[in-house]
Amino acid sequence: MIRRRILPALLSCLLISPLAAAQGSASAADAWLPSPDDHAPDAQRIAPLLNRYQTDLYALQHVHDIEWGPGRFAALDAFFHAWQQRLQGMDFETLGLEDRIDWTLWRAELRNQRRLLAFQQQRMQQVAGLLPNIDALLQMLEARRALQQADGKRSADVLEATQHAIRLLQDALQAPDAKLPYSPAQAQRAVRILQSTLAAMREWHAHQDGFDPEFSYWTRKPFEAYVAATEALIHDIQTRLAHSDDPEVIIGDPIGREALLAELSAARIPYSPEQILEIAARELAWCRVEMQDAAKAMGFARWQDALEAVKQRAPAPGKQPDLVVELADEAINYVSDQQLVTVPPLARRDWRMNMLSPQAQLEAPFFLGGEDVWVSYPHDSMPQDKKRMAMRGNNRHFSRAVVHHELIPGHHLQHFYNSRYQAHRQLFATPFWTEGWALYWEMFLYQRGFAQSPEDRIGMLFWRSHRAARIQFSLAFHLGKMSPQQAVDFLVEEVGHERENAAAEVRRSFNGDWSPLYQAAYMLGGLQFIALRRELVDSGQLSDLQFHDQILRGGPMPVDLVRARLQGQLTDPDAQWRFDEH
Repeated sequence: MIRRRILPALLSCLLISPLAAAQGSASAADAWLPSPDDHAPDAQRIAPLLNRYQTDLYALQHVHDIEWGPGRFAALDAFFHAWQQRLQGMDFETLGLEDRIDWTLWRAELRNQRRLLAFQQQRMQQVAGLLPNIDALLQMLEARRALQQADGKRSADVLEATQHAIRLLQDALQAPDAKLPYSPAQAQRAVRILQSTLAAMREWHAHQDGFDPEFSYWTRKPFEAYVAATEALIHDIQTRLAHSDDPEVIIGDPIGREALLAELSAARIPYSPEQILEIAARELAWCRVEMQDAAKAMGFARWQDALEAVKQRAPAPGKQPDLVVELADEAINYVSDQQLVTVPPLARRDWRMNMLSPQAQLEAPFFLGGEDVWVSYPHDSMPQDKKRMAMRGNNRHFSRAVVHHELIPGHHLQHFYNSRYQAHRQLFATPFWTEGWALYWEMFLYQRGFAQSPEDRIGMLFWRSHRAARIQFSLAFHLGKMSPQQAVDFLVEEVGHERENAAAEVRRSFNGDWSPLYQAAYMLGGLQFIALRRELVDSGQLSDLQFHDQILRGGPMPVDLVRARLQGQLTDPDAQWRFDEH
């Protein structure tokens, strides 16, 4: 009871001051309530089905959680196929606009999920020779998920057979003339599968060990030996094949051109990887001209020298959080005063600020954001050179663009609206919408003169150059035309990154679970929104406020479907929008 009484009081204290000024005599409690015209759309038929689908999918994944298990693949594929049949049974022509959009999104999602399942199985088969007795281990793991108690003696036999297979593989790895047919990327993929399986096996053993005397009698020693052998094998693969025992080593896993084409098709981007590389080169060249012009205004002959001067203008240690608040407020006030997008009062301050740890900064040398903002800056445990690079890479003028990208009108505002409008469409989140929207605002605000000085222009152009470079190095990597180290060099030489920060960016792009198109999606999505605004706002059909608010209220989706929604019609779910007019 106490908690229920305190929370409204605290919320009221939080809201009274800013709202009283904005609303006059209106009460603080009423001010953040939805406006009278903020109503739900007409009844949608597919949204409830999507809610059911997501709930059932969660339940299925909860049971079939053995990441590489064949039972998981089969169960999910059957589930997606069944919903495909359900969807195909609907008459598209009888659906309203919002339902047509959901139907199109859902159809693409189901197709893509089945494709990714098949792709994952294929990738596992490619490294099967580095996964000793994996099929028998996965069978035991999935049997437990089927609520079957393991037989101790038979389990011990499987564990001992696995140890024997591991010894044979280690002998091959340690042979003086060892030449196993696996790339470092494939070897690291095998390491991830082995680590995932080992973690699941620990849970499998703990489930019966000590509870079932016969199981413990047969399996305890063989299991301990299996764990030790698997850990040794992982170490051997990392050091001898993947060369990834150093946490700062960057190893990616390129997917190739055919898989890239499939990813682009799933994202509704009607361009080839080569055409996209041309777009990126054009954008980077545009940035170079703009940066050179800003450098001249600063009194420098070369953009590199102007960039170096900008990097020197960093807040003192401990002062970066104050700068973040200052820049956040500036951007919020600007877009609100200019009536560019609606920022509900609650959205202005329902975010928190956190500092990124030194370990996290190995992969995230700059800000992260969304529900909250995560700030990258030197920690006193860092070596001096890394401290300097962290300050140079998070200087005042670089941060000017990053803060509004991560908070408002960027990711935080997206998060606020996504939770309240067409919330079921978070299933269809795509970086072309999520990252594209945030980058669009960088581009749009630059166009409106939000950069108040040549130094600000350099800071904003640095990030725009970075997004164009991300397209080039990420697609070139997946096409097999650029190594991670070459990608680092590219960011240093063509964008002006600090080397440590460039390495962290590339590591984040290739070592994590990002989709192959994620890094390309920033600028491509931004260009889509720019082209859409040219169609609808520059032509006078919508105001900026209407355009931006309607995008946010529609929820995440490929930008060509945003276009269909704003135009009020979707007649062909397979139609493609070629947004680049050059």
